[in-house]
Formats: sequence, structure tokens, C-alpha cells
Amino acid sequence: MGHIPTIVTSCLAIALTIVYFIVADEGKFTFLILASAAWFLVIICWLAQKSADYMHRLGGHDHVTHDEKKKLATNYGQRQQIVHLSSSELDHAKAELSADLETLQSSLKNKDTEIENLKAEITSLQTLVEIEKLRAELANLKALAAKESAKKK
Repeated sequence: MGHIPTIVTSCLAIALTIVYFIVADEGKFTFLILASAAWFLVIICWLAQKSADYMHRLGGHDHVTHDEKKKLATNYGQRQQIVHLSSSELDHAKAELSADLETLQSSLKNKDTEIENLKAEITSLQTLVEIEKLRAELANLKALAAKESAKKK
């Protein structure tokens, strides 16, 4: 069914090619352009069909809609499984997950505390750098003042 456009455009291209040899010399250029365009369309249709055949062969024989393919592509690594558990197993799993959650929350609080300590340390280092800059500037001013006083003597 998918080869019909290729067959139709092939027939058109063959017909235009035959007419090119029949028509008078004044019309040959026109039919040359038309036949070239028709053969280009044949190639495009053939490539599109090969691509569609390849995608169907790659995807298997199931007929999945485009939206389902998108959903499958985005959830490729997230396979869902249905598991039947008893209530005690659910409670046990819930307790384990709660413990994991509390551990993660405490480590997050530790990281937040560490971040705040680092921010405070950065602020103090910036203050120390500013103090050192002021000391260097003061030393330069003292040196300039000493030079000025030496020149005046």
C-alpha cells in the first residue's frame, strides 16, 4: 500500500521521459526540466518508503500510535511492574523508605549547615583580603610621605 506514491510518480516520470524524446526541439528543455523534477520526486518517494519500512521493521509488528511511541521513548528506562504485596510487607517497605528519607533529610541539613559555614568563611576571607589591601595602601602612603619629607629636608 505504501509503494503507491512511488509507482505513480515513476509512471509520471517515465511518461515525461518518453514525451521528451517525442516532442519537437523547442519543447525539449521544458520536458527535460519536468522529467528531472518527476525523477527527483520518485527518489524522494522511494527514500520515504524505505525509511517507513525500516522504522516498522525496527519497531516490530505492533501498531503503536505516535503519542504512544513518544511516551515509550521518554519512559524508556522507567519500566513499571505490578507487584502484589501483603500489608505487612508494605508497612516494612514504608518503614525502610521513611528511614531512608530521614537519613537524606539529615544529610541535607548537614550540607546546608556546611554551606552556611563556608559562606561565613568566605565572608571573613573577603574581609581579611580587604584589610590586607588597606594595610598595603597605608604602607604605600607612609612610604610616599617619607619620600616627601626626605625631599623637603
